[in-house]
Amino acid sequence: MVKPKNILLTLKEHNVNSCTTIKLIYNAKSAYCFSIRESDTKMQHLIKLLERDQYIHWHRFKDEDVVRDIFWCHPDAVKLVNAYNLVFLIDSTYKTNKYRLSLLDFVEVTPTRMTFSADFAYLKGERLNNVVWALECFRCLFLRRDVLPVVIVTNRDLALMNAVQTIFPKCTNLLCTFHINKNVKGK
Repeated sequence: MVKPKNILLTLKEHNVNSCTTIKLIYNAKSAYCFSIRESDTKMQHLIKLLERDQYIHWHRFKDEDVVRDIFWCHPDAVKLVNAYNLVFLIDSTYKTNKYRLSLLDFVEVTPTRMTFSADFAYLKGERLNNVVWALECFRCLFLRRDVLPVVIVTNRDLALMNAVQTIFPKCTNLLCTFHINKNVKGK
């Protein structure tokens, strides 16, 4: 997790006569990552890691071997989700990552106003059916069907707001004041 330029600087500090170049470091880093992943794609490797570390996860395929959507949650987060299930914030970032996937981040607020990331989903699209699928996965984490979120705070993403109404019809859906203020300043 060290940036290649920092690796190069450290090597040069320890050995002034070093012939190492930044290209050699990038090649070594790539070879190391490939040796860990072997012949798996990055998504296959992610799924193996989720299974190895016993994360709760679901995924859907686009074709028979291309993952379209993936949802995951740490087992300890499931315990917290069921212990403190009053207020959740769900934020979506659209296609800001290298793979152009939407990231849905579920953040929980405890009674002491502490927050933690409960679970995550990478979604291929921003359409209603993708978000509904992620919220259905989220709903499966609740051990009791009569104890569901009371309030869900979202940005003004219409697909997300409609999905919340569909999956959690008794839940109050509020808009995030940060996003409201950002839009007011922008307009």
